[in-house]
Amino acid sequence: MSNLVKFAQAGLPAVQTLATSLRTLETVAPMSSAIIKMDKTGHWVYGADQTEAEDDARWAVNPFSFVHGFIAWGDGEVLAEKMSSVTQPLPELDAAPPSAKKGWEQQVGLMLKCLSGEDAGLECRYTTTSVGGKRAVQTLAVAIAAQVEKDPERPVPIVTLGKDHYQHKSYGRIYTPVFEIVEWVSMDGEDVQKLDTPAAENPEGPRRRRRAA
Repeated sequence: MSNLVKFAQAGLPAVQTLATSLRTLETVAPMSSAIIKMDKTGHWVYGADQTEAEDDARWAVNPFSFVHGFIAWGDGEVLAEKMSSVTQPLPELDAAPPSAKKGWEQQVGLMLKCLSGEDAGLECRYTTTSVGGKRAVQTLAVAIAAQVEKDPERPVPIVTLGKDHYQHKSYGRIYTPVFEIVEWVSMDGEDVQKLDTPAAENPEGPRRRRRAA
């Protein structure tokens, strides 16, 4: 399992510098081939086919992967994006693309690696401009900052992908993401617990994967 949680650290700052940088997200969040997000029905989905992530899967969050910046959306497509590590200032902005529907929107993000289930080994990028999404990233960043100050040897949170919701007067039930921390491990993952359940011990048999509409 340790090779799944281990993150490349070349050129990264010392773990002890994380706390200050991550706390910048409290007041404001390497690219992966898979994008993960929460859809409008409250399901976590990833990739071009919008494959649903397993509810009980555990994910390692790379504490050095937090980014903040801006994105400009057109009609369902990204027109421009400027992101930088939270260890650096927000990127400078020029004029947004003329066809951007909302101009520049502030965005935060992070990288996760799945540790269990069918998606074990999958790395995903999570970015968001929504209020609920940014709050989830900020909450996780502050938790990591507190952990680094307390135990810098274990700065990596292992999380499950949860959800919350609120009622909007115009749009009805709105789902928001939640990163539920279940344990803390080191950057090399040597202390990560064994998370997979052998198929032979699963009385429900193999899980069916949902394709989001």
